[in-house]
Amino acid sequence: MARGPETGENAGGTGTEVLTDMKGQLKVSTPAEYLAKLKEPRKSEVTALDALIRRTAPQLDPFIHAGMLGYGPWRYKYASGREGDWFRIGVASNANYVSLSICSSDGKRCVAGKYKQALPKAKIGKACVRFKKLADLDLEALSRTIREWAGAAPSL
Repeated sequence: MARGPETGENAGGTGTEVLTDMKGQLKVSTPAEYLAKLKEPRKSEVTALDALIRRTAPQLDPFIHAGMLGYGPWRYKYASGREGDWFRIGVASNANYVSLSICSSDGKRCVAGKYKQALPKAKIGKACVRFKKLADLDLEALSRTIREWAGAAPSL
């Protein structure tokens, strides 16, 4: 399986490594299969998040990539010439949290960082929002965030 940009050259990789056991991956081929394989209560959480993303960013086609739910296929290319395929927005159900990955920038910084105050119960990294329960989040703030990610330029 190909690596995504979050583990690429900017992280010191050579561009030839292959992930073998990334958290949140399921061996499925469609978004419906991904959701069906999840166990409760996570299944309800991820299904609700999937519906929110599809409603908020209908222009981003859902698909499976690297065993995760992806929305909006994206072909990236580093200055070195190395390229690959990833997603604009991704969802993974991990053991202790749901991970919402974002590959978008407003030209100054990754979009996720702008929403730390609006989503206080989430752990927000450079390009990832992690949370335990969707109900812990302000869904209107999350919808605004998704809408912005969907419209922002993809970035590494």
